[in-house]
Amino acid sequence: MLFESATKMSWEDVKHWIEAHPINVLTIAAPVMLFFVVLEYWYSNRKNLNLYTKEGMWGSIGVGVGYLIVTGATNLFTFYVVWLAYYYMAPIVLPNTWWSFLLCLVFYDFCRYWAHRIAHEQRFWWASHITHHSSDHYNLTVSFRLCWVDQIKLIFFVPVVLIGFDPRMFFWVHQIGVLYQFWQHTDLIPPLPKWIEAVMVTPTNHKVHHGKNERYIDVNYGSMFIFWDKMFGTYQEPGEKPEWGVKQPIRSNNPFYLVFHEYVDIARDFFHAKTLKDKWKAVFGRPGDYEGVEKF
Repeated sequence: MLFESATKMSWEDVKHWIEAHPINVLTIAAPVMLFFVVLEYWYSNRKNLNLYTKEGMWGSIGVGVGYLIVTGATNLFTFYVVWLAYYYMAPIVLPNTWWSFLLCLVFYDFCRYWAHRIAHEQRFWWASHITHHSSDHYNLTVSFRLCWVDQIKLIFFVPVVLIGFDPRMFFWVHQIGVLYQFWQHTDLIPPLPKWIEAVMVTPTNHKVHHGKNERYIDVNYGSMFIFWDKMFGTYQEPGEKPEWGVKQPIRSNNPFYLVFHEYVDIARDFFHAKTLKDKWKAVFGRPGDYEGVEKF
C-alpha cells in the first residue's frame, strides 16, 4: 500500500518509504509526455498549423529538463520540510483512505488556485511564474516551462499537511496535479461536454489563461478544478481566440533567460528605486506596474 500507516511516522521511517517508492513520478512520465509532444509537432507540420517554432520548442524542453534536475536534487529536502510541518505542527492525523485522498486532492487544488493567483498579483511570485507564460505559441511543451525555483512556493501548500493529511499523500497529489496540467496546453482538443468544462480545467478554459488579450489577463487560475474561479470571481468564458504570451516581448528562448530574466529586472528596479516605497513596489507590487512598465 502507498499509505500503510495513519500515524505520524519518524523521519527514519519516512526515508525508508521514500527508498521503496519512486516519489519523482514526473521523471517516469517524461517519455510519455515527449511522445505526445512529437505527435503534436508532427501533426502541426503536416497540417501547417504553426503551433511550434524550433527555438520555442527547444527553449521549453531546456527549461523542462532543468526543472526535472532541480526537483530531483531537492526532493528529499522538500519532503523533509513538509514532514517537519506535519510531524510537529499538525494537530490531528487524518486516516489514509480513498476519501481522505480525494479531500487532499481538492484542498491541494484550492491552495494551488491561491498560489497561482498571488503569482499573478505580486511581482516577486510572478518572477517564478512568467517562465510558464513566456511562449508566444500554445502547445504541449508550454507545460514544461516551470521555473527552477518553484520550490519556494511550497509555503502555499504547507496548510495541506498542517490540517492532518499525510506528507506522502501530499506528494502523490502534488505530482498528479502537475501531470494533470500537461494535457491542458494544447489547441488541438475541442471543447468537452459542458459538465466537464463546468467542473474541470480543460484545454478550452485554460488556454484563455495564457492569452494576453485584455479580457484574458488574470483569469482562470484553476489547475485541476475550474469551479474555484467561478466561486472567487476570476472565471472568464472562452471567446475570441487568445493571443499567446505576455505583453512585454520575451527577447530570448535561452532556458536560463526564460527562468531568471524577471529576477534580474526586479534587482535592477530595486537598486534604482529612490524610496523605500518604490523599492517595495519594485519587488512586491503588481507585475508591470513599476515605473509604467506595460502590464503582463
